Amino acid sequence: MLQPKRVRYRKTQKGKIKGLSMRGNTLEFGTFGIKALEPSYITARQIEAVRVVMTRTMKRQGQVWTRIFPDKPLTKKPAEVRMGKGKGAPDSFVAVVKPGKILFELDGVSDEVAAHAMRLAMHKLPIKVYFIKRKDYDSALV
Repeated sequence: MLQPKRVRYRKTQKGKIKGLSMRGNTLEFGTFGIKALEPSYITARQIEAVRVVMTRTMKRQGQVWTRIFPDKPLTKKPAEVRMGKGKGAPDSFVAVVKPGKILFELDGVSDEVAAHAMRLAMHKLPIKVYFIKRKDYDSALV
């Protein structure tokens, strides 16, 4: 699973996820993509689940780009522990996603295969997303 090699701060504050994504909101590498409609945290496990289902659906043809990286540590206190006694230990890493962010990109397969792979991938994500195509894409070329 994805996680940073090292982090500046072992425990971070949650903060609010405000506004729209100013960066990473256009297709840069692939022809097809998944775009976020809601703000949320996406865990490293969810990113890996999406990657696996897309590569298996495409039968290892084409290429997948992951445009998000889980670099924010989330902490969690152990089960059945009383309140207080400080912040919990780092538990997992998440990627902060704002509305408009491109999460995954895909290229090298036909429209039908790409749409099917992305549809299966969307079910693995905890937020509303939608399938986008590059504007200058012509399906006759594939």
